[in-house]
Amino acid sequence: QLLSPDSAPPAFQSAMPMLLNRLAQLRSPLLSSLPAARGLASKTKVKQVAMSRFDPEHYVNFDVLEHNLVLVRKRLARPMTLSEKVLYSHLADPSNQDIKRGESYLRLHPDRVAMQDATAQMAMLQFISSGLPRVAVPSTIHCDHLIEAQVGSEKDLARAKDINKEVYAFLSSSAAKYGVGFWKPGSGIIHQIVLENYAYPGLLIIGTDSHTPNGGGLGGLCIGVGGADAVDVMAGIPWELKCPKVIGVKLTGKMSGWTSAKDVILKVADILTVKGGTGAIVEYFGPGVDSINCTGMATICNMGAEIGATTSVFPFNDRMQDYLSATGRKDIGDLASMYKGVLLTADKDARYDQLIEIDLSKLEPHVNGPFTPDLAHPISKLGQAAKDNSWPMDISVGLIGSCTNSSYEDMSRAASLARQASSRGVKAKSKFVITPGSEQIRATIERDGQAKALADIGGIVLANACGPCIGQWDRQDVPKGSKNTIVNSYNRNFTGRNDANPATHSFVTSPEMVTALSLAGRLDFNPLTDSLTDASGAKFKLEPPQGDALPNKGFDPGQDTYQAPPADGNQLQVDVDPKSDRLQLLEPFNRWDGKDLDDMLVLIKIKGKCTTDHISMAGPWLKYRGHLDNISNNMFIGAINSENGEANKLKNQLTGQYDTVPAVARAYKAKGLAWVAIGDENYGEGSSREHAALEPRHLGARAIIVKSFARIHETNLKKQGLLPLTFESPADYDKIRPDSRVSLKDLGQLAPGKKVRCVVRHADGGTEEIYLKHSLNENQIEWFKAGSALNRMRDLQKSQ
Repeated sequence: QLLSPDSAPPAFQSAMPMLLNRLAQLRSPLLSSLPAARGLASKTKVKQVAMSRFDPEHYVNFDVLEHNLVLVRKRLARPMTLSEKVLYSHLADPSNQDIKRGESYLRLHPDRVAMQDATAQMAMLQFISSGLPRVAVPSTIHCDHLIEAQVGSEKDLARAKDINKEVYAFLSSSAAKYGVGFWKPGSGIIHQIVLENYAYPGLLIIGTDSHTPNGGGLGGLCIGVGGADAVDVMAGIPWELKCPKVIGVKLTGKMSGWTSAKDVILKVADILTVKGGTGAIVEYFGPGVDSINCTGMATICNMGAEIGATTSVFPFNDRMQDYLSATGRKDIGDLASMYKGVLLTADKDARYDQLIEIDLSKLEPHVNGPFTPDLAHPISKLGQAAKDNSWPMDISVGLIGSCTNSSYEDMSRAASLARQASSRGVKAKSKFVITPGSEQIRATIERDGQAKALADIGGIVLANACGPCIGQWDRQDVPKGSKNTIVNSYNRNFTGRNDANPATHSFVTSPEMVTALSLAGRLDFNPLTDSLTDASGAKFKLEPPQGDALPNKGFDPGQDTYQAPPADGNQLQVDVDPKSDRLQLLEPFNRWDGKDLDDMLVLIKIKGKCTTDHISMAGPWLKYRGHLDNISNNMFIGAINSENGEANKLKNQLTGQYDTVPAVARAYKAKGLAWVAIGDENYGEGSSREHAALEPRHLGARAIIVKSFARIHETNLKKQGLLPLTFESPADYDKIRPDSRVSLKDLGQLAPGKKVRCVVRHADGGTEEIYLKHSLNENQIEWFKAGSALNRMRDLQKSQ
C-alpha cells in the first residue's frame, strides 16, 4: 500500500502528504523509493532545499505537491489553472476531496503561518487556550502595526518600544514558548519580510492580515485570514476554504514611461470594483507578465485585497528567479525551475470563470479615490474630476512606501524624479513622507543614495512599519474635520483610514506619481504633459522615472532583528497580568443551548458601506488588540445608523435613551438579551481583523444579517460561533426596522444549504416572515453549536 498510494485506504491517502513531508525532513533514504510524484524517479538526486534560512529543518515539498496534483488531475481530467494546481496540491485528501469551484469547502494543509503584531496577540491568546505545546508548521510574528508615525524613524521606534513593551514582551515570550519566529519592532512590514525571506513559487501560506496576497508576486498562494484560522493551521488541523473561482487577467504589451505595476491593479479595481473578486483567485498570465519585475507583481497581488479576492498570483518566471537569487534563495529558484511546467504554470487551455485583458502598452497611469480604492481616474482626467467634484486641489501630504510599494525599484524610480527636481532647485510643495518596507530596504536605499535624494526634496523617513497606511499616524498639520487631500502609494483609502479624519480625501497611486504630484502640490498636475517651475523661474518637464529592479551591489541586510525560537520552550513561561489593560486571557464563549434564538433585539441597522474599519477601528485602538473587553468599546462606532444617519449614536430600545453603540450593547448583555446587527452589501470588506467578529460575539450578538459578506469576515464570524446570514431577497433588508425583534426558527434542523426561517416582530405588533441564506457547512455548524471553533477544537482533543 505504501508503494501504491492510489489504492490505499482513504485514511492512508489523507495522511500521505504529512508522511512524505516528514520523510523529507528526516532526509530518509526511503523517499527516493517512493513513487510520490510523476517523474520523481528522475529527480532522486536533487538535493533537499530548506524553506528559508530560518527553517533549516523544513524543506520545500514540490515532490509531495506534484504527487497530490497527479491524483487530482486524474479525477478532474481537464486543464488546470495555476491557482488550482497550487491550491489543490495542498489538499489534505486529494483522492477524495470534493472539488467544485464556488461550492466545495476544501480542507488544506498550508505550508506556514505569518502574523502581524496587532492580530498575533489574539491568535496567540487563542493558541494558548487550545492547550497545545508547540506549533505544527513554521510560523512567524512580525512587529509592524503598533509603531505610530510622529516625527521620524528613530524617535517613533523608541517611543513604540516603550509604549508597547508589555505587548512586545508577551509576543516575544509566547513565540519562544510555542516555537514561533519573532521579528522585532523595526524589522519591517510583515508582507515585505515574507517576500524577502519566506515566499516562494508553489507555497501555500496563510497570514493574519488581508494583504498577505503580496507573496503572490513570487508565485505562491498567500491568503489573508483571521486569527482563529491561524490557530487551526498552527495546531496541525486542516484549514477550510471555500473552493475559489478563478478570474484570469491576460496581460499583453509592455509597460513603459510613467506606467507602473500599480496602474495594473488600479485598472483591475476599476473593472471589478471592491467586491468583484469576492470568492475568487485572480490569476495573471500572458506575454505582458514578463515586463513586470517581481516586486511589481507583489504590488499587484497585494492590492488584490481591495477587490475582495481570496488571493492573487503570477506564474513562475525569470523575474522571480532573479529576486530569489538576490535575496539569497537561488536554490529555491533552481528547484522551482524543474517544476515550472507541471506545477507552477497554468495548463494550456485552462478555463477561467471570468477573463479580463489589459494591454500594458496602452495603460495610462491611474490615481484612484477618494474614499474607495475602485474609483479610478487616468491621470489625464484626474484634474477635471477634482474640479467637477469640488475635491480639495492642494495636496497637503504625499506618502510613499508601505507594504504595497516600498521595493528597491519603487524607491529608485521615486528617487530619480527627486534628483531631477533637486538639480533644478525644486523641493516638494506638499509635505513628503517615506515609509521603508523593511530594514533591508531602509539600509539598502541609504547605502545607494535613494534615501538622500528623497530627503533633498523635503522627504521625512518614517520607521520600517505600517504607519499612516493603517491609521498609525499622529497627524498634526491638519485639524480633524478639515477638508484636505493626500496622495499615497498605499492600498486602502476608506474614510478616515489614514489619519482618522473623515474629511481627508485620500487617493492611491504609484510612488512615482505621488512624488510628482507632491513636487507640484496640486491634484490637477499631470507630469506627462505639465511643467514645473525651477528656482530660476524657468519651466521644465520631469523625465519619466527610472530605477533598477534590484540593487547592483546586492541587498544590505541592515540590523539583525530576528529572534529564533528555542528548540524546546516547555519550561518557558508566558505571563499575562490580570490587571493589564492591554492583554487579557480568553474565556470560552457560551455554547448554543439547542433552542431557537427568539425575540432578539436589533442592536443596529447599518446603512451603506460597513468595512472592518467601521466595525472595529484601528489607529489608537490597536493598543487594545490583546484585550477583548477593552477593544470592544470601539464596536460599530464608525458604522452609520440607518435610523438617524449618524455614527455611534443609538437608541437603547429598553430605555428609549440614546447612547454609544458599545454602551447599548453592554446594557443588553447585562440583562442577558441577545441581539443581531443588520447590514448592507459586502459587509466586512477590508482588513482581516477578527476583532470585528470577536467584539460582537463578546457583547452579546448571536447573528449578523446582511445583503452580502466579504469572504474573510464571513469566515471570522463563523469561527466565533456567530450565524452569518444573508437575505434571500436583498429587498428584505427594508423589512427589518431598528426597533424590530428578530427570531431565528428551526435551528435544530440547521443544515448546509437549508434556508433559515426568520420571524420579524415590529414594535407596532405586526410580524413578517422572511428567509435567510447561509454558507455554513457541517463542520461550521458544529462551531456554532459548540460556541466557537476553538471550543470545538477542545472538544475534539478531549475525545481523542
